[in-house]
Amino acid sequence: MSIINTEIKPFKATAFHNGKFVPVSQDDLKGKWSVVFFYPADFTFVCPTELGDLADHYDTFKALGVEIYGVSTDTHFTHKAWHDTSETIAKIRYPMIGDPTGQITRNFDVMIEEEGLALRGTFVINPEGVIKLCEIHDNGIGRDATELLRKVQAAQYVAAHPGEVCPAKWKEGEATLKPSLDLVGKI
Repeated sequence: MSIINTEIKPFKATAFHNGKFVPVSQDDLKGKWSVVFFYPADFTFVCPTELGDLADHYDTFKALGVEIYGVSTDTHFTHKAWHDTSETIAKIRYPMIGDPTGQITRNFDVMIEEEGLALRGTFVINPEGVIKLCEIHDNGIGRDATELLRKVQAAQYVAAHPGEVCPAKWKEGEATLKPSLDLVGKI
Protein backbone atom coordinates (compact mmCIF):
# COMPACT_ATOMS: atom_id res chain seq x y z
CA MET A 1 0.00 0.00 0.00
CA SER A 2 1.30 3.46 -0.87
CA ILE A 3 1.99 6.10 1.74
CA ILE A 4 0.71 8.81 -0.65
CA ASN A 5 -2.48 10.53 0.55
CA THR A 6 -2.19 8.99 4.01
CA GLU A 7 -2.03 11.02 7.21
CA ILE A 8 1.28 11.09 9.04
CA LYS A 9 1.44 8.74 12.00
CA PRO A 10 1.83 10.04 15.55
CA PHE A 11 5.34 10.56 16.90
CA LYS A 12 7.19 12.46 19.61
CA ALA A 13 10.86 13.36 19.35
CA THR A 14 13.47 15.93 20.25
CA ALA A 15 15.10 18.17 17.67
CA PHE A 16 18.14 20.39 17.71
CA HIS A 17 16.89 23.74 16.41
CA ASN A 18 18.45 27.19 16.61
CA GLY A 19 20.83 26.21 19.41
CA LYS A 20 18.19 24.51 21.57
CA PHE A 21 16.66 21.11 22.12
CA VAL A 22 12.95 21.31 21.33
CA PRO A 23 10.10 18.79 21.35
CA VAL A 24 8.57 17.92 17.97
CA SER A 25 5.50 15.83 17.18
CA GLN A 26 3.18 15.17 14.25
CA ASP A 27 1.10 18.13 15.46
CA ASP A 28 3.97 20.51 14.62
CA LEU A 29 3.68 19.48 10.96
CA LYS A 30 0.00 20.41 10.73
CA GLY A 31 -1.30 23.82 9.71
CA LYS A 32 1.49 24.47 7.20
CA TRP A 33 3.29 22.70 4.37
CA SER A 34 6.20 20.58 5.56
CA VAL A 35 9.12 18.72 4.05
CA VAL A 36 10.36 15.80 6.12
CA PHE A 37 13.57 14.35 4.76
CA PHE A 38 15.45 11.37 6.11
CA TYR A 39 19.17 10.75 5.77
CA PRO A 40 21.35 7.88 7.03
CA ALA A 41 23.63 9.49 9.61
CA ASP A 42 25.44 12.56 10.87
CA PHE A 43 29.19 12.86 10.23
CA THR A 44 28.98 11.10 6.86
CA PHE A 45 29.65 12.03 3.24
CA VAL A 46 26.62 12.63 0.99
CA CYS A 47 24.42 13.73 3.93
CA PRO A 48 26.14 17.06 4.64
CA THR A 49 25.95 18.02 0.96
CA GLU A 50 22.18 17.49 1.03
CA LEU A 51 21.60 19.22 4.37
CA GLY A 52 23.74 22.13 3.24
CA ASP A 53 21.85 22.39 -0.06
CA LEU A 54 18.55 22.59 1.82
CA ALA A 55 20.05 25.17 4.19
CA ASP A 56 21.06 27.27 1.17
CA HIS A 57 17.43 27.21 -0.07
CA TYR A 58 15.73 27.45 3.33
CA ASP A 59 14.60 31.06 2.90
CA THR A 60 12.86 30.15 -0.37
CA PHE A 61 11.04 27.26 1.30
CA LYS A 62 10.02 29.54 4.19
CA ALA A 63 8.71 32.15 1.70
CA LEU A 64 6.42 29.40 0.37
CA GLY A 65 5.16 28.70 3.92
CA VAL A 66 7.11 25.44 4.17
CA GLU A 67 9.04 24.16 7.19
CA ILE A 68 11.80 21.62 6.67
CA TYR A 69 12.54 18.82 9.13
CA GLY A 70 15.71 16.73 8.80
CA VAL A 71 15.56 13.29 10.44
CA SER A 72 18.18 10.63 11.10
CA THR A 73 18.42 7.81 13.62
CA ASP A 74 21.10 9.80 15.46
CA THR A 75 20.24 11.55 18.73
CA HIS A 76 19.57 15.26 19.06
CA PHE A 77 22.87 15.42 20.99
CA THR A 78 24.72 14.09 17.94
CA HIS A 79 22.96 16.68 15.77
CA LYS A 80 24.25 19.42 18.08
CA ALA A 81 27.80 18.03 18.01
CA TRP A 82 27.72 17.89 14.19
CA HIS A 83 26.30 21.42 14.04
CA ASP A 84 29.10 22.65 16.32
CA THR A 85 31.91 21.03 14.31
CA SER A 86 30.89 21.38 10.64
CA GLU A 87 30.77 24.67 8.72
CA THR A 88 28.20 23.17 6.35
CA ILE A 89 25.89 21.96 9.12
CA ALA A 90 26.36 25.17 11.16
CA LYS A 91 24.34 27.10 8.55
CA ILE A 92 21.22 24.95 9.11
CA ARG A 93 18.24 26.83 10.57
CA TYR A 94 15.61 24.08 10.24
CA PRO A 95 14.92 21.47 12.97
CA MET A 96 17.16 18.40 12.99
CA ILE A 97 15.09 15.62 14.57
CA GLY A 98 16.75 12.80 16.46
CA ASP A 99 15.10 9.41 15.96
CA PRO A 100 17.30 6.96 17.92
CA THR A 101 14.42 4.51 18.43
CA GLY A 102 13.60 4.55 14.70
CA GLN A 103 9.89 5.19 15.33
CA ILE A 104 9.60 8.07 12.86
CA THR A 105 11.84 6.34 10.32
CA ARG A 106 9.60 3.26 10.48
CA ASN A 107 6.43 5.41 10.33
CA PHE A 108 7.62 6.68 6.95
CA ASP A 109 8.82 3.21 5.86
CA VAL A 110 12.45 4.20 5.22
CA MET A 111 14.24 2.16 7.92
CA ILE A 112 17.06 -0.17 6.89
CA GLU A 113 16.46 -2.62 9.74
CA GLU A 114 19.76 -4.48 9.56
CA GLU A 115 21.71 -1.20 9.77
CA GLY A 116 19.47 0.89 12.03
CA LEU A 117 19.74 3.72 9.47
CA ALA A 118 17.31 5.54 7.21
CA LEU A 119 17.19 5.53 3.44
CA ARG A 120 17.17 8.94 1.74
CA GLY A 121 13.43 9.57 1.94
CA THR A 122 11.75 12.88 1.12
CA PHE A 123 8.12 13.60 1.99
CA VAL A 124 6.00 16.66 1.28
CA ILE A 125 3.12 16.99 3.71
CA ASN A 126 0.17 19.33 3.27
CA PRO A 127 -1.29 21.49 6.09
CA GLU A 128 -3.80 18.76 6.93
CA GLY A 129 -0.95 16.34 7.70
CA VAL A 130 -1.42 14.28 4.52
CA ILE A 131 1.59 13.03 2.54
CA LYS A 132 1.44 14.39 -1.02
CA LEU A 133 4.91 13.40 -2.25
CA CYS A 134 7.18 10.51 -1.40
CA GLU A 135 10.59 9.96 -2.95
CA ILE A 136 13.04 7.36 -1.70
CA HIS A 137 16.63 7.06 -2.91
CA ASP A 138 19.40 4.56 -2.45
CA ASN A 139 21.84 6.06 0.04
CA GLY A 140 24.48 6.61 -2.64
CA ILE A 141 22.25 9.05 -4.56
CA GLY A 142 22.06 12.63 -3.29
CA ARG A 143 19.03 14.88 -3.67
CA ASP A 144 18.65 18.38 -5.15
CA ALA A 145 16.85 21.15 -3.21
CA THR A 146 15.88 23.07 -6.37
CA GLU A 147 14.03 20.05 -7.75
CA LEU A 148 12.30 19.61 -4.38
CA LEU A 149 11.26 23.27 -4.47
CA ARG A 150 9.68 22.74 -7.89
CA LYS A 151 7.74 19.74 -6.58
CA VAL A 152 6.55 21.64 -3.50
CA GLN A 153 5.34 24.50 -5.71
CA ALA A 154 3.50 21.99 -7.93
CA ALA A 155 1.87 20.33 -4.90
CA GLN A 156 0.79 23.72 -3.57
CA TYR A 157 -0.55 24.76 -6.98
CA VAL A 158 -2.59 21.58 -7.41
CA ALA A 159 -3.99 21.96 -3.89
CA ALA A 160 -5.05 25.54 -4.61
CA HIS A 161 -6.44 24.80 -8.10
CA PRO A 162 -8.70 21.72 -8.03
CA GLY A 163 -9.14 20.18 -11.45
CA GLU A 164 -5.72 21.29 -12.71
CA VAL A 165 -2.53 19.25 -12.89
CA CYS A 166 1.11 20.16 -13.44
CA PRO A 167 2.87 18.51 -16.38
CA ALA A 168 6.48 17.32 -16.44
CA LYS A 169 9.07 20.03 -15.84
CA TRP A 170 6.31 22.48 -14.80
CA LYS A 171 7.58 25.61 -13.10
CA GLU A 172 5.61 28.27 -11.27
CA GLY A 173 3.82 30.56 -13.72
CA GLU A 174 3.81 28.06 -16.57
CA ALA A 175 0.72 26.50 -18.12
CA THR A 176 -1.03 23.64 -16.36
CA LEU A 177 -3.45 21.07 -17.73
CA LYS A 178 -7.14 20.51 -17.06
CA PRO A 179 -7.74 16.80 -17.61
CA SER A 180 -10.76 16.22 -19.82
CA LEU A 181 -12.03 14.03 -22.62
CA ASP A 182 -10.86 16.70 -25.08
CA LEU A 183 -7.22 16.15 -24.07
CA VAL A 184 -7.21 12.38 -24.51
CA GLY A 185 -4.68 11.50 -27.21
CA LYS A 186 -3.80 15.15 -27.91
CA ILE A 187 -0.77 15.54 -25.68
